[in-house]
Amino acid sequence: MAIKKSELYSSLWKSCDELRGGMDASQYKDYVLVLLFMKYVSDRYEGKEDALIEIPKGGSFKDMVALKGNKDIGEGINTIIANLAEANELKGVIDVADFDDDDKLGKGKDKQDRLSNLISIFEHPSLNFSKNRAEGDDLLGDAYEYLMRNFATESGKSKGQFYTPAEVSRIMAKVIGINKAKSQDQTIYDMTCGSGSLLLKAADESERGVTIYGQEMDNATAALAKMNMILHDNPSAVIWQDNTLSKPYFKNPDGKLKTFDFCVANPPFSTKAWSNGLDPANDEYKRFEDGIPPKKNGDYAFLLHMIKSLKSTGKGAIILPHGVLFRGGAEGEIRKNVIRKGYIKGIIGLPTNLFYGTGIPACIIVLDKENSQNRTGIFMIDASKAFMKDGNKNRLREQDIHKIVDVFNNQLEVSKYSRMVFHSEISDPKNDYNLNIPRYIDSQEEEDIHNIEAHLLGGIPDKDAEDLSNYWEAFPSLKQVLFAPSVRAGFNDLHVEQAQVKKTIFEHLDFTSYSKKIDVVLKSWREKHLPYLKKIDIGVKPKETIMYLSEDLLQKFSDIPLIDRYDIYQSLLNYWKSTMQDDVYQIADDGWKVVLSMDKKKKTWDCDLLPKYLVINKFFQSEQKHIEKLEADREAIKQQITELEEEHAGEEGLLSEAKNDKDKISKASVQKRMKEVKGDKDYADELELLEKYLKLSDSETVLGKQIKDSDAELDKKLAAKYKTLTTDEIKGLVVDDKWMTTIETDIKTEVESISQRLSQRIKELAERYESTLSDISGKVMDYEKKVHEHLIKMGFN
Repeated sequence: MAIKKSELYSSLWKSCDELRGGMDASQYKDYVLVLLFMKYVSDRYEGKEDALIEIPKGGSFKDMVALKGNKDIGEGINTIIANLAEANELKGVIDVADFDDDDKLGKGKDKQDRLSNLISIFEHPSLNFSKNRAEGDDLLGDAYEYLMRNFATESGKSKGQFYTPAEVSRIMAKVIGINKAKSQDQTIYDMTCGSGSLLLKAADESERGVTIYGQEMDNATAALAKMNMILHDNPSAVIWQDNTLSKPYFKNPDGKLKTFDFCVANPPFSTKAWSNGLDPANDEYKRFEDGIPPKKNGDYAFLLHMIKSLKSTGKGAIILPHGVLFRGGAEGEIRKNVIRKGYIKGIIGLPTNLFYGTGIPACIIVLDKENSQNRTGIFMIDASKAFMKDGNKNRLREQDIHKIVDVFNNQLEVSKYSRMVFHSEISDPKNDYNLNIPRYIDSQEEEDIHNIEAHLLGGIPDKDAEDLSNYWEAFPSLKQVLFAPSVRAGFNDLHVEQAQVKKTIFEHLDFTSYSKKIDVVLKSWREKHLPYLKKIDIGVKPKETIMYLSEDLLQKFSDIPLIDRYDIYQSLLNYWKSTMQDDVYQIADDGWKVVLSMDKKKKTWDCDLLPKYLVINKFFQSEQKHIEKLEADREAIKQQITELEEEHAGEEGLLSEAKNDKDKISKASVQKRMKEVKGDKDYADELELLEKYLKLSDSETVLGKQIKDSDAELDKKLAAKYKTLTTDEIKGLVVDDKWMTTIETDIKTEVESISQRLSQRIKELAERYESTLSDISGKVMDYEKKVHEHLIKMGFN
């Protein structure tokens, strides 16, 4: 049985992290990822002729396993890695980390155990990369991504810059149009490639593949990028280690910079030493013709390098701090020149605290040299408010990614989110080429302004009612049911009781018709995909499965008012991530088998793919109802016992003497007290209460045994039933009763929230204006009168 993907990744990280000791995560990653690399290439290529990677004798992961417990394990691992590096021209790539470093890994037995345990982690059966790999779904790639994200999170400020969050990488890849690449001869380049994750995400978007180039200044990080390329089946990628600005490696035979079809980059923000080893005023590559960036800030140096590195039809995307959009001086002049040349196609404002090296807000600047001379504007998106919290960082959700890409690629103007800003507006003296997004997109929520007249005289203002116009468009006759014109023009009175607002909305014909329309959409989506889901089997590609399901769901809800179709999309993706993904990966590996898993601590069993409750609901409802009845009876008796204790166990209560030495009442303490007072008429009332308590306690015990026996009997029936389930029955229970029921419930919850939001707003308005100034003044006068009367009674005049 395949381990759940989510559990595999978290277990892998937890195990590695426990062995880290006091080592900095930015250093420890070099050890962990090299071992992952060794395991992967050994599984994939050992014993194969004409393999991309040669696994020499004494250079495999199995050789490392043989060293476990050996006192010279550190030196032995170094030798094994060196053998593999020598055979594959990987010196300086996979042999950067020293596995015999006493300072980092400890000495003697401590180092021996740590390295032995680290090797054991990668022996996990689910990390067999030669077998356990659903076609088209990269187990290794996903595990690597998970580790990199965690290493970046733990590395802290500046040291986490080697990693670009996958969500941002995906956006950049999709907005530069690399999916339209026509052949593998087309090129992509990252001038500050870090670990290579951004390059790989971009390359993955190309169906036909592209040729990859990257340069990275840090030696260890460049080595990481080279390993990453091999791990992701891009061994021919060219990664060079050196300073891109002072020593760009990729050049044409004539000495000019090599140009590329696509470029992506996440350079270090506002680096102060950008011009080291470089004379910008006499740059041989003519990168600074549009202006020389400030000496202490290199943001525009990287932007200009990218522009120079793009072909005449090239497209690129670069992450830069928000300051590049509005800072003045030399940067303002460069910005003006770049805008005038039409190179900037768009700007996407991102949430703060997304990146691992910094918490400051950043943006994606999208470049496109094709037809730049005819470009008349810049398409802007303010996506700064759409994210979720993930530990101490912010993170883009699937719905945020999809919306950004859809809106950008289709150039859709969305209120408070996106618009095309023409060069004429940008160059207007009042803006003077300032690209700060809030100048052009007001994404602030509308202020909820109170109406003074309504506070003084009552009534709900017409404006407040009309602000709900999107609801009235969806429910045309509902407004007349909820509101009636006030005696004063421009105001309304609530036409139903406040307590009845939600019920009125929920039962109104417009709302029920709207709900039925959604039911029809859901039914259509369900019926379309049920046959497909029941046909999936061993070898299915899980990522293609969820893409097919989610894209169609997004399309189905594209014309439904009031509902944000991206919320519906996210609802499905949340369920996919929490449950359905693991189910589909299990089916991809094992087919529709139901494998029972034991919890040894709790001495219970269940089934991940087909949980017990589904089989109970289908085949054993009467048995379950019997158990629920017994549990309800036991709960009622527990409640009676609690009430007796609350009423009579106080200091002077009849049960106060029945407590044990822990000041608690128990069956034993009650029996002990009964012996003490039995036959004494003075304690007749107490004895009666003690007998009642004991009777209830006995009943609770009897019911507890009946529940335990019934549970055990049902468990036996369940275990027997699992053995006789047909494949069709399993498919029906999993697809219909588990997946589809959960998905539909989540979507219907979103529909119900529509009536909830509307009713809450109407009740808020009604409560806001229900007490007029005269009402409040009257109440004040009444209170003053009562206070005055009390004062007189107390002898005060």
